[in-house]
This record gives sequence, C-alpha cells and structure tokens, in this order.
Amino acid sequence: MTLNDRIIAFSELGNFLGQFSEEATTQKVDVLYNDEFFDLFKSLCQGAQHKNGWFLPEQVYFAAQQWAKALTKSNLANWTDSYNFSNSNKPKTVGIIMAGNIPLVGFHDLLCILISGHKVLIKPSSNDTKLITTICNYLIKTNTEFSNLILFTEGKLENYDAIIATGSNNTARYFEYYFKSKPHIIRKNRNSIAVLTGNETKNELIALGEDIFRYYGLGCRSVSKLFVPKNYDFDLFFNAMFIYQDLIKQEKYTNNYDYNKAVYLMSQFKLLDNGFLILKEDKSYSSPISSLFYEHYEHYTELNTKFIDDDEHIQCIVNYPESTKNVEFGNTQTPMLSDYADGIDTIDFLLKI
Repeated sequence: MTLNDRIIAFSELGNFLGQFSEEATTQKVDVLYNDEFFDLFKSLCQGAQHKNGWFLPEQVYFAAQQWAKALTKSNLANWTDSYNFSNSNKPKTVGIIMAGNIPLVGFHDLLCILISGHKVLIKPSSNDTKLITTICNYLIKTNTEFSNLILFTEGKLENYDAIIATGSNNTARYFEYYFKSKPHIIRKNRNSIAVLTGNETKNELIALGEDIFRYYGLGCRSVSKLFVPKNYDFDLFFNAMFIYQDLIKQEKYTNNYDYNKAVYLMSQFKLLDNGFLILKEDKSYSSPISSLFYEHYEHYTELNTKFIDDDEHIQCIVNYPESTKNVEFGNTQTPMLSDYADGIDTIDFLLKI
C-alpha cells in the first residue's frame, strides 16, 4: 500500500465522520459504506455513555467532528510532506496502549503508525473500545490491505517491535521499566494552563471556557489552571463562564462538584465558587473535575522561566505567545495533525525504528 493509498483511506474516514454532529447527524449519499457503518456509528455515538458516563453524545460528536476536519486529503498531504517516507525501514509492528479519558484519544497514534506504513497492535482502553474498533473496521473496508496491518489484543502485548503507551504517572513508571528494551514513547500526566492579564474580552474568556469544560476537563489539553496577576478581578472570569452553567445538570459532573467542594470546605481552603466551578489557589497543575486552580504572578516576564522549569507538566499554554506551546483562546481541543502530544514527533520516531 502506498502513502497515497493510505491518505485516500483516511480521507474517506474523514468524510464518514463528518456526517456525525450534535447539531445534525445526516447520512450523505456520496460517503462510502454508509449502508454498513452509518447506523452503527450513530448508535455508538448516542450510547457510548452507557459504557463510559463521561462520553455523552455531544462529547463524542465533537471528537468525530474534529477528526473529520483534520482528515482531509490536503491536510494529510501537507502533514506527510514534511517527512521522507521513502527512507523508512521495513514495516514494524508497533503496539499502542490507549487511554480512555476522552473519545478516540488514541486515534492520533493509530493514524501515525498506519500512515508511516507500519502494523499496529492495539490494546484499547476498556472505556473506549467500540468506537476505535468500528473506525478500524471502516478503514479495513475502505482498503482491505489494512486487515493485515491492524490487530487488537485484550491481553498481554506480544510480538511487537516498538510501543506507544499512555497512562498516569504511576503506570508510566511501570511502562518505562517493562518496555525499556524496545523503542518507546511513554506518556505521563500533563495539563494545560492559561495566562490572563485582566485585559481579555468577554468573548475571549467565553472561548477559554471551551478549553476548560470540553470533555469535562479530562483531557491533557484541557485547561486546569490559570495564571493571573495580583488583584485580578475574577468577576470578569465568572461572568464569562456563566454560559456553561448547564454543566451542573450532568450527574457525574455534579457529583464531582459536590464532593470536591465538601472536601475543600472541610479542609478550610479559601475558595471562589459560582455554583458549578470551584476556583482554588494552588501551586499544582492538575485540578480535580469541576475545579480550577489558579496562581498569582508578580511579573509577566518571569512566567517564561517557570514554564520552562515545569515543561514536563504542561501540554498547552493558552494566551502566552512567548511559548512554543501557545494556543489561542478556545483552540486547545482542536489540534492540528502536527500537534504531537508531549511535543514528541511521533512520525519521526516511527520512521527511525
């Protein structure tokens, strides 16, 4: 299978995923294999929450739409043009241990492996099995050569040449020891942050809410902490967040909000609270669901040194042009194909194994 064949297959997948959205899920006549996959994938989007309570339809539809926008022929061609695939070694089998915190979170690794011409051995998360399996079956239907390149396992990974694994900081230590003899990418916990100056418009802060609340803050690209100047007026922030108040109607989110608020109050922490989001001053980066940490800075120019020192904890930085990790308000959950997790170029890694 040539690189162009792989690009065509993934662009067909993009066309397929583009049919599914919260606003309107409509079957299109020009999309391949809808007779076999459309109703199935629609039912998975609507029913994923029965397996994972965080995978409400609007969250799954959002993930599908983001991949539909990314998987166009032009995007795939522009992305792959940056690499020399002709010098790649004999195809290898690359294992993926997928996370399950947000819908289709392991798909980018899958895409990178297959677009590089390797075989993939997938150990999916129990929280996100059916969506990724159905997408792989669609790829196989689009090009039958994928049937020899995509394998799944529920047990121990065996007969692989390299590994990409995502987990917590604790599981990452296990992964690093267990896979130390193989080429590997091991991903740990990371969080995203935002820098505010007090000069933001209401629309910019509303967009920041998307960075905070999308996927309920469960993703590594979700903003979990704010850096604000001394005497920052949080009324500006809370007024903008009001548009997201319906989050409190989601039972799992509410349970986390009630629990975390109770724990904080019993510990006599000073809190800011608007009825669905708790703000707590804290040096840490990883805040619990329904909570957002914040930290004051004295001088804006001093932040760069701190962010460099804490680089391994940070995935994205909203509104901080001084950093290569800078992302504009509202865009943390819409990465490009070349936005690699942890800043590690996955394609480059795969072409060298």
